[in-house]
Amino acid sequence: MHKSVKQTLFWTPRVLSILLVAFLALLSLDVFGMGGGFWATLGGFLIHNIPAFILLAALILGWRWEWVGALGFLGFGIWYLVSVRGFGAGTYILLAGVPMLIGVLFLVGWVWRKKIRG
Repeated sequence: MHKSVKQTLFWTPRVLSILLVAFLALLSLDVFGMGGGFWATLGGFLIHNIPAFILLAALILGWRWEWVGALGFLGFGIWYLVSVRGFGAGTYILLAGVPMLIGVLFLVGWVWRKKIRG
C-alpha cells in the first residue's frame, strides 16, 4: 500500500470527525440569542452539545481503537435516522450521512490497520 494512501486512510476519519464535532458545537451557539437567564442559557448550551460530546468521545476513543470510532459514528448515524423526523434531506445527509461515512472510514482503518500502521 502506498504511503499517501496509508496517510489518507489514517487521517481522513479523524479530520472529518474534528470538523463535524466543531460544526455541531457551532450550531449550539444559537442558545445565547434566546434571551434566557444565565442558568437557562448554560443548560440549553450543554443540552445542545450532547451530540457533539458523544461524537467527541467516539473520536477520542477511535483515535487509538478504530473499531470504537466505527461503532460510535455508525451508531450515531443510525440512531439519528431512526429517532429524528421532520427535517429535509440535507439535514439527514449532514447529521446522519457524514457520521456514517466517518464510521465506515474508521472501520476501513481498523480492518486494514496492519497495512496502514505497518
